[in-house]
Amino acid sequence: MRRVAYFDCPSGISGDMALGALLDAGAGPTLDVVVAALGLEDEVEVEVRREERGHLSGLRVLVRCGDGPARNFPELLDVVRGAELPERVRAMTVAALERLGRAESQVHGLPPERLHLHELGGADTLVDLAGCFWLLDSLGVEEVHASWLPAPGGRFTAPGTLRVLEGTGAVLEPDRRKAELVTPTGAAILATIARFERPPLALDRVGYGFGARPEPENVLAVWVGRRVSEAAAVHVIEAGIDDMAPNLLAPLVEDLLAEGALDVAITPLIMKKGRPGHLVTVVAAPERSRELAMALLRKSTTLGVRITTASRLVAGRRFLEVETGMGRVRVKVKELEGRPIDVAPEYEDCRRLGGDVAVVMRRAAEAARRELGLA
Repeated sequence: MRRVAYFDCPSGISGDMALGALLDAGAGPTLDVVVAALGLEDEVEVEVRREERGHLSGLRVLVRCGDGPARNFPELLDVVRGAELPERVRAMTVAALERLGRAESQVHGLPPERLHLHELGGADTLVDLAGCFWLLDSLGVEEVHASWLPAPGGRFTAPGTLRVLEGTGAVLEPDRRKAELVTPTGAAILATIARFERPPLALDRVGYGFGARPEPENVLAVWVGRRVSEAAAVHVIEAGIDDMAPNLLAPLVEDLLAEGALDVAITPLIMKKGRPGHLVTVVAAPERSRELAMALLRKSTTLGVRITTASRLVAGRRFLEVETGMGRVRVKVKELEGRPIDVAPEYEDCRRLGGDVAVVMRRAAEAARRELGLA
């Protein structure tokens, strides 16, 4: 089951809020390790402290920068590329920094190589970016998602933030607060790795990171858990047919499946005037429903189809190969919420081995159950 992190951002996101939330969720390493890996020990000091605001406890991270060189954009990239970071973390940090550079270049009308410390935030930005990606990596997160982002009007949503989020699918929600709620650095973290939707997940842990503004609601939450199956919308296409030769229905099913139907079923029924007929039911992804409806109209005798929307919940599945004593057989494993609950040997594999197919299937199922701990 895939490990998922969801950033819940009712009060926006900044780099320090994200660091605090991830640390509160149990991520490591310490930020001192991140600073050392970047080679910034002489110019950056990090303080992490627990605070309570209202009835909520969380972490506040302060990244303080002392005197350091005024690095331009290429020099900031050089720091990251030369840092002792995990390779995946380095790649994400470079991608986020490049996104920030492009955004600030558009805002200020300068080429990236002429951007300096004050446009990009310098050393503290490097700690925020590399720290967040390293903390996420330490949690084993494979997917990152984020909520809608609050966007006050006027100058309170910075042009740099908007440029960073441009084209990412981020959803900006009007907000009446008169403060910068989403910083360019916070936006760059999400723009680099997140999808802006809320996934279904089995929650394992949650962390809270406080921002610089003292009000209780100035908090970012990070939910960490495991993705679970969700009900997906599908279209159901139906047609009643009473004037088509039954021997033509089997190739109709094969053709519809070949054209991308998720499922096709034929059900006997009694139609008008007591005529025997068949109901053809096609399950399709919404983006394929019109093509499949046209295929059903074209390849059958029906004069019309019905299309309705339904929910489809699908169990997880994977294949396992087991030894039966008569040969190896693939077994389909059915899973719910990442846990195996049933097995089904592949019929053609069992038949290929010869002998009594029922015996081979039973042995394959027993071997799979033992291997999965279901016996």
